[in-house]
Amino acid sequence: MSLSDISPENPETGCRTSRREMIGAMAALAAAPALGLAAEPAMAAAASPEMLTPDQALKEIMDGNARFVAGAPTAHTKDLAIIKARAAEGQWPIVGVLSCADSRVPVEMVFDEPIGRLFVTRVAGNITTPEIIASLEYGIAVLGIKAVVVMGHSNCGAVKAAIENPEVPGQISALFPAILPAVYMSSSSDPMVVTRQNAVIQAATLINSSPVVEGKVRAGELKVVPAVYDVATGKVEMLPIPPAMRVGK
Repeated sequence: MSLSDISPENPETGCRTSRREMIGAMAALAAAPALGLAAEPAMAAAASPEMLTPDQALKEIMDGNARFVAGAPTAHTKDLAIIKARAAEGQWPIVGVLSCADSRVPVEMVFDEPIGRLFVTRVAGNITTPEIIASLEYGIAVLGIKAVVVMGHSNCGAVKAAIENPEVPGQISALFPAILPAVYMSSSSDPMVVTRQNAVIQAATLINSSPVVEGKVRAGELKVVPAVYDVATGKVEMLPIPPAMRVGK
C-alpha cells in the first residue's frame, strides 16, 4: 500500500485529512495482515477477473445475493475511501449484468458487491439492443468479465405492457418488439412466465448476436446466464438456456 492509495481528502466532508488521521489509517492498514483481516476485493489479487473462472465469478455474486436475502450484506463494510481511490485508476469487474431499468432492482445491492465489481447495463425489459451488446462486448473483451447475467424481475412493467400492447406515449412501444418473442413462446400470458422466457431469449440473443460473446462462450472463458429477481423476496434465481438455444455444445 502506498500513500497514493489513501485519499488526501475526507470523502464525506471534502476536507483534507489531518496528519493524525493519515497516520491512523496507515497503522490500520499495516496491522490488517497481522490481525488476519481480508484484503479489500478491489486490491486482492485473488479477486481479479483474470484469476477467476466463470463458475467462480457466478458463485461470488450468488453468495452475495444469499447475504442480501438474509439481511446480512457486507459490501457496505468495505473501506469506501480506498475503493474510491482505486476506482479513479480503473475498474475491475468480474461479472456483467443486463438488468431492467426498474428502480426496484438495485443491482449492486442485490448481489452485495461494492464499487467496481459489476459491469451493469440497464434498459427497460432487459432487452439486447445493439448498444447493450456493444457495452457488454467492451466489458468482456477489454475488462475481462467472466460471466454475464441477463436478469429479468417480477412485476416488470415493460413485460406487462408488451403482453397488453396498449396505446403508449412517445417511444415506449419501441421496447415491445424485442419482448414479443417471449410473449409468443410462453405457455401462458402470465407476466412471470413471460418474464422468465424473456430472460432466456435475451441471453440466447446476446450470445448469438455477438461474435465476441459467442467466441468466449465456445472457448469456455465466459458464461451467459439468464435469471429472474423477485422484488418481494430479494432472491435471484438462475435459469437454464434450452439445448436448442445453446452455443458451443
